[in-house]
Amino acid sequence: LAKLTATGTKDATTFLRGDNTFDTPSIASLSTASGSAPSYSARAWVNFNGTGTVAIRASGNVTSITDNGTGDYTVNFTTAMPDVNYSAVASGEVVLVTRTVILAPVSVGYTTSSIRIIGVNNATDVLTDTANCNVSIFR
Repeated sequence: LAKLTATGTKDATTFLRGDNTFDTPSIASLSTASGSAPSYSARAWVNFNGTGTVAIRASGNVTSITDNGTGDYTVNFTTAMPDVNYSAVASGEVVLVTRTVILAPVSVGYTTSSIRIIGVNNATDVLTDTANCNVSIFR
């Protein structure tokens, strides 16, 4: 940093822009969106195995998954949401040709620290464990 001659304040909280200026990161400077509609990032996301011993494969702002029973999971956030007015999107799959499992948030399962998700077999309407569960939270 000492050898750079860019303008602005150079320290651990700034970055060097392409125009040789140090700047503080902001939502606008980090966005890759174009056009006039605003861009919103996921506040939390997770990909987990919902069969057998439930296990997170990859995640962001998710500390753990609680297995509440067959086809019933709680996604626990590392950092709480500001309120319960967030959007939860869930998807999943089961590697069987005879059924499809639909993953969906439970309407009474929204809290600032977690979201409850269920997997339902669309042929039988029975709660079913899901091999590949994906949940994204937007706010």
